[in-house]
Amino acid sequence: YNQPISKLMALHRLSSACNRMFLSASVVQTASGLRSLSSAGGLADKFTKAQSALQRLTEDPGNAAKLKIYSLYKQATEGKCTKPKPGFTDFVGRAKWDAWSGLGDMTKDQAMQQYIDLVESMGGKLDAPDTTADTTNPADSNTASADYKEALVSISPSGVLWFTLNRPAKKNAISTDLYAEWSKAMEQAAADDKVKAMVITGAGEYFSSGNDLSSFTNLKPGVTMEQMAADGNAILRRFVAAFIDFPKPLIALVNGPAVGISVSTLGLYDQVFASDSATFHMPFSSLGQTPEGCSSYTLPRIMGLPAAASLVMFNRKISAQEALSCGLVSRVFPAASFAAEAGAAVEEIAALPRQTLIYAKQLLREPIRAELHATNERECNRLQERWISEDCFNAVAKFFSRKSKL
Repeated sequence: YNQPISKLMALHRLSSACNRMFLSASVVQTASGLRSLSSAGGLADKFTKAQSALQRLTEDPGNAAKLKIYSLYKQATEGKCTKPKPGFTDFVGRAKWDAWSGLGDMTKDQAMQQYIDLVESMGGKLDAPDTTADTTNPADSNTASADYKEALVSISPSGVLWFTLNRPAKKNAISTDLYAEWSKAMEQAAADDKVKAMVITGAGEYFSSGNDLSSFTNLKPGVTMEQMAADGNAILRRFVAAFIDFPKPLIALVNGPAVGISVSTLGLYDQVFASDSATFHMPFSSLGQTPEGCSSYTLPRIMGLPAAASLVMFNRKISAQEALSCGLVSRVFPAASFAAEAGAAVEEIAALPRQTLIYAKQLLREPIRAELHATNERECNRLQERWISEDCFNAVAKFFSRKSKL
């Protein structure tokens, strides 16, 4: 019996059940629920609108939020949970029961109001049933975002391509789709003569919270864990290779907390500008995983081995000033003026001769390019093994267990 696989499948069943709850349980009403809603007046109307708004959300709210949505819906339509607790082996049923039962004696009206508040807090628009948010960047008329669903992409008049991670509700966690979009944007920018430099930043408060760990619970039918790990290897290797081979100035604008691969790849940028509110955290070992992004090669050379080990091996979180002092960050700007000051610094770079910058970067990168690609291959192969290990399964299961209790 493969214990790690069984744990992952349990998580997968929970995620799938949460997805079904998210899409259907909030709109399928029981007879008692209908009677309750018909007597609730304006609150019932808002509750119905909130269910419709829920379906229009473009960001997955995550399993913990989905369980909360489910429990509030059940409390609003059926009242206090009186059903027996499912057996120990019914992982999904127990999670649903715990969420609903945890609401105790909350009234139906209170549950409806909390349901409405929760949907609105996730960006649901109760009074806009047929519209979606405009995610284009109003500051740049020359946008290229039409082909991107999880990023904003634009080219400034000075020839700087801005790639903004645009999943603020998920703290800009990097999904499989975002990996593909990011890789594509870098490859296209590298080949486009109109692009002089590329900037990576994040929408909202976070630069990026790293990998979207929900991918560990989203197994597709007929796909084995081994195949999923192999596919992840290929996606990650292409992504990091795009950094290694990018021929033009590559600049990170770290506008807030950076986690995981958004930190491990910083050694492959040419400049890293950080807000003084930014933090840098690589919690690899706590998740049963090993470093990626060529960080096992770049960070010891940038920071020194002990400082790199504290990040890569021992999960230490550092501030922007600490990152500056050890060379991981080029410049730090105040959070209140970060966009303006960092943007001005980018424009100074864009004003330099394009071809000269390309040749200068080539001279810096070429002596270590082969070693970087070899490092990328070693790191991806080790991660492929880690992703199907018991260490990783246990750590990810613990992570989701903590989130579900929030």
